Amino acid sequence: MGSSQKLFNRERTLHQILGSGQVADLILWRKKNQTLMILLVTVASWIVFERSGYTLLSLVSNVLLLLVVILFLWAKSAAILNRPAPPLPELHLSDEMTNEMAAFIQTRINNLFSVSQDIALGKDSRMFLKVAASLLLISIVGGITDFLTLAYTSLFIVLTLPALYERYEDYIDTFILKCYNKLCQLYRKINEEYVSKIQYWILEKKKLS
Repeated sequence: MGSSQKLFNRERTLHQILGSGQVADLILWRKKNQTLMILLVTVASWIVFERSGYTLLSLVSNVLLLLVVILFLWAKSAAILNRPAPPLPELHLSDEMTNEMAAFIQTRINNLFSVSQDIALGKDSRMFLKVAASLLLISIVGGITDFLTLAYTSLFIVLTLPALYERYEDYIDTFILKCYNKLCQLYRKINEEYVSKIQYWILEKKKLS
């Protein structure tokens, strides 16, 4: 399938668009174990919050308190009984992962600023319609659910839809482009039959007045 049949006539792969780094690997299931673990933790934590009535702050505080108490008592008893200390792994973020995340966020924010500027200056009508539709959808979804559920749902979507899209990319692009072409035809038809007539009628009214 040629590039002309890709969404937005893009030439880069989805992995390249997402930054070609560890974040992209996680989103597109290049590292299946890590992605699956994040997905399971997300679903499990959502169930805990929804069913138990815990808030995020109270749950984190209780878990950390329990962990600190266990490790402290373990370390003290190990010193008294001459046993090995708790086997704690070395926890740190590597410079590579930090830089990749920062670059990923910077690129997306700069793209957002660029699109916002084009819309504010009236340079891109199609993008304006896309953004307006997206914001309307977010407003509707936000009205029927809370922020925490929306955050979990968004993370679940990020970890599933891009991977599914990459797998069935050709079929999805073909279907969306067909729908888009039909909508463009409908828009042109409405514009020719109704909008142009209304504009002509307004101009005639101004001339008569």
